Amino acid sequence: MSNSTAEVIVYVISDAAGDTGELVVRAAIAQFHPINADIRRAPFITDELALLRVIGQAKQCGAIVLYTLVIPQLRDSVKKLADEAGVVAIDLLGSFIETLEERTGRKSRQEPGLNHALDEDYFRKVEAVEFAVKYDDARDTSGVRKADIVLVGVSRTSKTPLSMYLAHQKFKVANVPLVPEIKPPAELYTIPKHKIIGLTIGVPYLNIIRKERLKALGLPNTAPYATTDRIEKEMAYAEDIMNQLGCVIIDVSHRAVEETASLIMEQVRLT
Repeated sequence: MSNSTAEVIVYVISDAAGDTGELVVRAAIAQFHPINADIRRAPFITDELALLRVIGQAKQCGAIVLYTLVIPQLRDSVKKLADEAGVVAIDLLGSFIETLEERTGRKSRQEPGLNHALDEDYFRKVEAVEFAVKYDDARDTSGVRKADIVLVGVSRTSKTPLSMYLAHQKFKVANVPLVPEIKPPAELYTIPKHKIIGLTIGVPYLNIIRKERLKALGLPNTAPYATTDRIEKEMAYAEDIMNQLGCVIIDVSHRAVEETASLIMEQVRLT
């Protein structure tokens, strides 16, 4: 019988920041919800000694290693060290780089971090990420007026992960939790409705998610936060607010963050 609370440890080794590897891990692990991934980055790796240390750590905890290395010598070293240690190691870039070299007749530049070139596009992404952090969970409601997209929904409808994912697509996103005991910020009613995306979710599904969250926090899953009555009350309240706002509503039940984000971006492009 499978363990629904299992956790997979993944070391992401990179000669840059490791963003690419982490995104791939998150996209893959989303297919195994509610299993989680403990992602441990090993960024800016430049020598075999550092690789040896990381492979040793991965072996100790039975982790999987995923590496995004553009320098061939480092890729070879990971493969050798992982084989010797009996660690599963997956090369994310190597095969594709080699295929491109064969197809183009040119050698790769072998320069780590080129996808993080400090151009205007990169700075827009950084600005959007900083925006998502600052205006997460309505900590500062002034962000509602400044945002490209405003996400509204009850707790555990993926508002924060969606905000961060969309930020990496250069959208400035604010998110607002809808709680019956707290009046929504007045700013919500002053912005164009096409900027607002309501997030809804099936009651049974949210019940499971909240119970898992309480368990992760070491709390009893009988707390009011996870009861069906409480969830139904919150969902009815949220639906009423969303109808008042006249916003598009997306059901996130059984959807990965990437899939929901794609629907949101499609909606934004239509306006």
